[in-house]
Amino acid sequence: MLRWPAIGGLLRWRHARKTFQLLLLAIAAVVIVDGLFGPQTPTNNLAPVLTWVHYRGLLIIALLAAGNLFCMGCPFVLVRDAGRRFLPPAFRWPRRLRTKWIALGLFVLVLFTYELFDLWALPRATAYLVLGYFGAALVVDLAFSGATFCKYLCPIGQFNFMASTMSPLELHIKQESTCRSCRTADCIKGRRQPDAPQVVVQRGCELGLFLPLKVGNMDCTFCLDCVQACPHDNIALTSRLPGMELADTRRRSGVGWLSRRQDIAGLAVLFAFGGMLNAFAMVAPVYRLERWIAHALGVSSEAPVLALLFVMSLGVAPLVLVGGAAALTRVIVGETTGSPRDTAANYAYALVPFGVGMWTAHYSFHLLTALLTVIPITQNIATGLVGWAALGEPFWRWTGMRPGTVFPIQIGCILLGAMGSLAVAYRISDRDYPESPVPPTAPWVCVTVALASVAIWILSQPMEMRGGGFLG
Repeated sequence: MLRWPAIGGLLRWRHARKTFQLLLLAIAAVVIVDGLFGPQTPTNNLAPVLTWVHYRGLLIIALLAAGNLFCMGCPFVLVRDAGRRFLPPAFRWPRRLRTKWIALGLFVLVLFTYELFDLWALPRATAYLVLGYFGAALVVDLAFSGATFCKYLCPIGQFNFMASTMSPLELHIKQESTCRSCRTADCIKGRRQPDAPQVVVQRGCELGLFLPLKVGNMDCTFCLDCVQACPHDNIALTSRLPGMELADTRRRSGVGWLSRRQDIAGLAVLFAFGGMLNAFAMVAPVYRLERWIAHALGVSSEAPVLALLFVMSLGVAPLVLVGGAAALTRVIVGETTGSPRDTAANYAYALVPFGVGMWTAHYSFHLLTALLTVIPITQNIATGLVGWAALGEPFWRWTGMRPGTVFPIQIGCILLGAMGSLAVAYRISDRDYPESPVPPTAPWVCVTVALASVAIWILSQPMEMRGGGFLG
């Protein structure tokens, strides 16, 4: 694609990423200003609409259509780069913390906070969340070198990394011989000025992905710094079969062996089950369940009830389903070495395609049913807040597709995701147990079918909006 006349030229343009970042920075500024000073009703404010409807929906579509485009244009990195001009980082992230465990915990925290405080309905809180994200990225990356916040802490980044394993595009080298003869490794070290080696003309990969050993899209932000830094024009952006990197056994730069990364396997499980919980928390049956739990616990606050629901959905359910399937797989193949945890970690990646299907089905509902709402809200801001009447009176009837017309699209997303999970599970079984007389994929077929059935049931329920009183 980098050789295509129009798109390739744009992607290879040195300022392409910065232009995209400036665009998203401007949108973030609009979200912050309207969230803080605009009307505090969620349907009349751009902060919740752009953040929780359009951004999330377009994010997952971009990941499936091309790749990690929103990490590529991340405005947090732009602000961080500006800050580093005045305060260069002096530390390196501690080696023992170079895992996904902290990011996994932050991912759960964001999901929990979103549900507990109904952030979709709070424009000012949404604006403060965006400001907090900017502040966190700035503080961490002004202290620690590289892309520390992106790789080890950012919940949005981890979501993007996991979903990008199902993207159709990937950055990789063209000719191995060219990399073998390269003596500078600019793709990872950066290109320096010949007469002043201390001056970096173009930085290399800040996430530590050495292109000759890179496999797949995990931890790749699509920043294209490697493309700009390579003096041999030996990096290509090409198509590939989505999801197959999840069953790849090769050691990958910056990641290691995927099958040995318990933290990334845990992130894969959280990605799938978190998608189901996030959708379930917005349908009518969840309120009956929460009231029943509150009555059983004898509490009137939503926090402990929601916490228990999270523990059951993101702890107990994965442990029973994934752990049970792993144990059964070991019985089927007669495995006596290793542990069920290792088997579970191997097969956990098979849940990612289903997770992508679940998140896409959920986010597409909000995006498609409210696609045009940004227009009347913008008109309302122009006439009411700014006093500019050129856009006319708000077209409040402009919303989006009807929920009934979106439902078949959602079902298609779930079925495609489930089929992808079955394909990855089969590849893993064929890789690890090629001689097994009994198909070891059978337990994972049962898990995938069960998850897909529950997902379809969730999507068929009437959508409810949180807020307005936990106990009615």
